[in-house]
Amino acid sequence: MPVHNADIATVLNRVADLLEIEGANVFRIRAYRNAARTIASLPWSVAEVLAEGEDLPKLPGIGEDLAGKIKEIATTGTLSQLEEIERRIPAALTQLMKIPSLGPKRVQAIYQKLNITTLDELEKAAREGKIRALFGFGQKTEEKIIEEIEQKKEKKERIKLPVAEEVAQSIVNYLRQVSGVSEVVVAGSYRRRKEVVADLDILAVASQDSPIMQRFINYEDVDRVVARGETKSTVLLRSGLQVDLRVVPKESYGAALHYFTGSSTHNIAIRKLGLKAGLKINEYGIFRAEERIGGREEEDVFRSVGLPFIEPELREGRGEIEAAARHMLPRLISLADIRGDLHLHTTATDGRFSLEEMVEAAIRKNYQYVAITDHSRHVSVAHGLDARQILQQIEAIDRLNKRLEGKIRVLKGVELDILEDGSLDLPDEVLKLLDLTVCSVHYNFNLPLEKQTERIIRAMDNPYFNILAHPTGRLINERKPYEVDMERLIEAARQRGCFMELNAHPDRLDLNDIHCKMAKEMGVKIAVSTDAHNLTDLDFMRYGVDQARRGWLEPEDVLNTRDWPKLQQLLKRR
Repeated sequence: MPVHNADIATVLNRVADLLEIEGANVFRIRAYRNAARTIASLPWSVAEVLAEGEDLPKLPGIGEDLAGKIKEIATTGTLSQLEEIERRIPAALTQLMKIPSLGPKRVQAIYQKLNITTLDELEKAAREGKIRALFGFGQKTEEKIIEEIEQKKEKKERIKLPVAEEVAQSIVNYLRQVSGVSEVVVAGSYRRRKEVVADLDILAVASQDSPIMQRFINYEDVDRVVARGETKSTVLLRSGLQVDLRVVPKESYGAALHYFTGSSTHNIAIRKLGLKAGLKINEYGIFRAEERIGGREEEDVFRSVGLPFIEPELREGRGEIEAAARHMLPRLISLADIRGDLHLHTTATDGRFSLEEMVEAAIRKNYQYVAITDHSRHVSVAHGLDARQILQQIEAIDRLNKRLEGKIRVLKGVELDILEDGSLDLPDEVLKLLDLTVCSVHYNFNLPLEKQTERIIRAMDNPYFNILAHPTGRLINERKPYEVDMERLIEAARQRGCFMELNAHPDRLDLNDIHCKMAKEMGVKIAVSTDAHNLTDLDFMRYGVDQARRGWLEPEDVLNTRDWPKLQQLLKRR
């Protein structure tokens, strides 16, 4: 049975959650959480490496004991330590930890005082007014808990793109080995590169005698077969993810790929254009009356209605049809256009690798430049740097640049906290020595919209403010964006010569696609940066590029597609 990196990370996080509820040592808890993040971000499968008889490579922050636990999970799918903890404390309590208003201490109090272990029990107690009676809670907290439980019920759980990618690639590789199969591709929102997906739509071309359907439902990760047919089957994996497989004939492949890629809004618009031209367009092909006139290639669909090919990332019904009709589709950015990364952390704060190691990794990516942007002093949990330490890092970068001259340029930067009053976390006499600043909101997320917006705009007034990092503060599936008037922020950035970040970390992807398009239309350039805390995080750039493409961004819309002299000019505030 395949054990994905996401499965390993889930087990490690569950251990951390239960230890935190128990009140275990904070450093021990943090080690499990850091290990979970490291494993989840790896571009290779831990289980596959171990299955090939190789040892687990040395990973940052993961000692011998934790490495042994990771190996146990990867080879058995379980962890004996977790089973031991679950004998002391109910495993269901980890679900309570997913309610944003509840931290470990509150979960522990609810469990100890009211013997609540499930979300249903929690909701019942809250509606009966029992939560507010507990010390440290109150009516507002109780009402917030009810609201958050309702939101959780309404939303179907969606998984982040990297997790979907690992699962999808395993299934695709498995199905490609089946006899009689000539094409296997993942369609749906996955192909449109949405940041989260609810299910996987797999399309295949196979001969009539191919055993592909039987092989599909026999896949080791299948928990339940929902439906089985000759051309379509649906299964649920152990993770709860639904996967649909459709088998189509070769002559329908292009039309089916277009249809099942979506979105539904885009497809309806295409079908309407087809009707105007006297055509019927569906997943089986392109027809004039009863005659099939196309559908083998996806391009046939667009050609039949007089349009150029529209990239999957644009197919959301946000003007792509009209732009295609006017021959004004964007020349979307690609990973090859990226010249450098403008947001990296090192062991000087909360990164996992040294300055030299992070720069060497950037050299291996053939980047022309890379910005070191460790945290400023206000982020104490990340051991943020004060003015003296920033000056020391500047000197270290200067020395490194001399040694690496001709290989790469290391930019001197900082991830600078925007304080509640809109001031920046370090004095101007230090900031003026830097090549750039990446400015962030890291606390007081709950300010009202007007106050949060004004806070950030006041920060932009500082002449050393360059890039607004992860502009809404969201963590996908974990933390909502803080309230902010994005249109006002983008306009303020335009007026002051500032820029917005598209944080490429798949937990963030912030800006979202809609705000990327808004920034483009308002004339504000965007930095696509990884916020890398370890070497493998540099690979997240491709998720940022995916999001940029969904936001209609072209190379000229992105800061770090320029060479250093041009970028340097742009960073100089007007």
